[in-house]
Amino acid sequence: MVHKPCIREGDPKRKGTHMRRTRALFFALLVWLSTSAAAADPPCTAVYGNGQHLLRLATGSPGELGLLEELAAAFNADHDSRLCWIKAGSGKSLQLLRSGRVDMVMVHAPEAEKKAVSEGWATQRTLLASNEFYVVGPASDPASVRGATDVVDAYRRIAEAEAVFLSRGDNSGTHKKERMIWSKAGIQPRGRWYMVTGTFMWATLKKADEVGGYFMTDSSTWVAARKDLRGLRVLFRGDPLLVNVYHALCAPPQTTEGARLARRFIEFLASDQGQRIIRHYGVEQYGEPLYNDAAYAAQFAH
Repeated sequence: MVHKPCIREGDPKRKGTHMRRTRALFFALLVWLSTSAAAADPPCTAVYGNGQHLLRLATGSPGELGLLEELAAAFNADHDSRLCWIKAGSGKSLQLLRSGRVDMVMVHAPEAEKKAVSEGWATQRTLLASNEFYVVGPASDPASVRGATDVVDAYRRIAEAEAVFLSRGDNSGTHKKERMIWSKAGIQPRGRWYMVTGTFMWATLKKADEVGGYFMTDSSTWVAARKDLRGLRVLFRGDPLLVNVYHALCAPPQTTEGARLARRFIEFLASDQGQRIIRHYGVEQYGEPLYNDAAYAAQFAH
């Protein structure tokens, strides 16, 4: 008979086995925690209202500029609801909708929106509003963007001059539009002149002002921020390619807790009351509206 060695209390072999097991359990716990965190609901950037029923909505600039708060106040008054806004660009917003972590989105990425509907994880795509993109830059305009024939020509001039250009680089609707224009220009932007910020519209616009660079901003953010910008000017606008159309989409019925409420909110956004709020938003504070309503946007929607 072979006798196994007896490992007494305090024996180094026993301690080594115990430590290996502890380490394995520790790393397993870390993996579980990181996976759980990734799958958890994202935190609310802001919560509007204190009603019983919760609606989780992801969007970018309409939240940053305060439009969503005003729309939520009108909706909550009649629906005993509260709205959790998650600040995210269009790409991230759609990812959150697909994973069931939000009930609806307000986005401006038409091709991605239509794909979401065709794949079945988004529904009720509804036209809401529009604004447009401006190419802004330093008053000195070193790339002569003011003389561009169209926005593709404007981008070409910036690249040829290797003038500083800021990109959000975040797969947002703005970033998707920017990539499309570079593609049409036949240019793969790279080099020290091409600065990726990874930040939202307002923050990137302020950074462009600080460094004297070019940037493609939406008109709504420009109107709201221009009083605080010292060196930037609108250098190019008006190309049909720069029209920026917003749609709402929501989760299919019964796939999220707030899916039914999301459908009601989308109906409200498209109603006379919702559209009146959208087309007048900004007039009192900035002297002009920040968004066009759906009736105007319809000529550009697809």
